[in-house]
Amino acid sequence: MKHTHRIQHLFTAALVLAATLRPVPARAADDPRQIVEESDRRSNAKSQRYEGILEVVDSNGKTTEKRWAFMRLGSHGTSKTIIRFTTPADVKGVALLVVSHPDRASDQWMWTPAIERDRRIALQDRSTRFFGTDFSFEDLEERDVNQYDYSLVGDEAVDGAACWKIQASPKQAKSSQYSRSVLWIRKDHYTMARIESYVKDTLARRLEYSDVREVDGFWTAHRLSMSDVRRKSLTRLTLSKVTYNVPLTEDAFTVQALRRQ
Repeated sequence: MKHTHRIQHLFTAALVLAATLRPVPARAADDPRQIVEESDRRSNAKSQRYEGILEVVDSNGKTTEKRWAFMRLGSHGTSKTIIRFTTPADVKGVALLVVSHPDRASDQWMWTPAIERDRRIALQDRSTRFFGTDFSFEDLEERDVNQYDYSLVGDEAVDGAACWKIQASPKQAKSSQYSRSVLWIRKDHYTMARIESYVKDTLARRLEYSDVREVDGFWTAHRLSMSDVRRKSLTRLTLSKVTYNVPLTEDAFTVQALRRQ
């Protein structure tokens, strides 16, 4: 919802929605589609990089830590992203390439250095967890805003911040594991505050954004918390060294580049 024009799938996915302070069309205040479009417009960076620390907490309260490096080129449903684990040793070098498209689901390839193999992630496999985290493969992609229908549910505050509450439903039901998602978009700078995604009528995942700071002119959540409601597990993602509009080239986002350590 690229999974916003790019609603980042869970809006994940690139895992961060940022916003710059620009004039807001007056009619956007009561039109859910335009609210989402405005949120997306404000996050339109040419590129992004960050380092992430993931704390994965299972249903018994046991915590494991993983780290990854993230880089993205482009936006608005045509982005290319590589996520590469840097620790611990058993996942170091494992990487995912996501190539987004404006009119359909992304293409995804994963590289596993232990077996020196890359494989394409089939659409039917994208509801599975990404290497032991609570993010699914689908959560790590972007989709065009035009792939969804939107309705305004109402207004609701999240952590004291006034938000619009908007429901997003995929126009092509088979393109997503989720039948619908509910978005809480902050009214002050149009960043995401929360996303809840449903399988049929059952809440499957909840993504919460916090520690919002301005970086390179973009308001950016530096802490994300993804809950898998059915598994009763949680992954906390903390971002550091966040930069936007850094020089990146297309040849860094290929299957061949995925194999590089």
